[in-house]
Amino acid sequence: MRIGLVGLGRIGAFHAETLAGLAAVETLVITDAREGVADEVAVRLREIAPGTRVEVVRPEELLAAGVDGLVVATATNGHAEWIRRGIEGGVPTFCEKPVSGGLAETIELARLEAASDTPVHIGHQRRFDVGFRRVREAVASGELGFVHTIRANTHDQAPPPAEFIPTSGGIFRDCGVHDFDAIRYVTGREVASVYAVGANKGADFFSAAGDVDTGAAVLTLDDDTLVLMSTTRYNGGGHDVRMEVMGERGTITAGLDHTLAMTSAEPDVDFPRGPQKWSFMERFLPAYQAELTAFFEVAAGRAPSPCTIADALEAFRVAEACELSRAERRPVAMTEIEGL
Repeated sequence: MRIGLVGLGRIGAFHAETLAGLAAVETLVITDAREGVADEVAVRLREIAPGTRVEVVRPEELLAAGVDGLVVATATNGHAEWIRRGIEGGVPTFCEKPVSGGLAETIELARLEAASDTPVHIGHQRRFDVGFRRVREAVASGELGFVHTIRANTHDQAPPPAEFIPTSGGIFRDCGVHDFDAIRYVTGREVASVYAVGANKGADFFSAAGDVDTGAAVLTLDDDTLVLMSTTRYNGGGHDVRMEVMGERGTITAGLDHTLAMTSAEPDVDFPRGPQKWSFMERFLPAYQAELTAFFEVAAGRAPSPCTIADALEAFRVAEACELSRAERRPVAMTEIEGL
């Protein structure tokens, strides 16, 4: 397949290396708005994947280059524009989350997707993580009996650059949204209400941007399952993403292995032995590979999108509710947040 990739920042360059190493990609057509960046990435790709043809084009030439699928990894403010271009051009599109920086535009694009035959796959990679898939299976099969409590966390090893925070949308929209999508994916349920809080104990640039470096929320699902979620930019021991699902007959956990960024206080316990994972790209590399491989099936018309704009919208709505709850210090019902 000929795959087009726009945006070659940290995640875009990471996706480019993943795509170049996949057998389904015969030609990778790359572009970036910054002068010379695509040429630099192309040199690297040709070294690590000599069997994949790499072409460099200007952004305005990408969709005219005869691509079978489009991968969007620009900054957030470019996502909506490229999703529109993909849909209007009839090119199956994969886009990193979020769909847009705003709720209204996300709703608009979900409606555009619904009215089109062109599939869009939004990148919530935990849907392709082996552990999260096993947890989903345990819930769906009834192995746990009824589910009553879920603990979900996204704990970054270190904060992102200061300049990223003002454009991130806030900790719940940037980090927590992955948990919100995973909760829907694992349980098959919707969030009914949220109560969220946040605090700052780290760098001043979080407060300066109106954001927090640590957040927590209690979510109530539409079947009265309770969810306790937490997220932070400061987990110096490593990157820690887990989900514990507790049921009538047992508990199952995704992310519980020897890379766990945690130390036991119990004597004679050698768990976890390490080494820890230090970034989301390291933690979820197999999931990213599986996710992009699945996109080829979508682009070829052999499978439906595993995470539509409508799916991403629901996770984004929960993040919106959490930001509103944090700001107003009150519970927020999901009926207060605009949707489809």
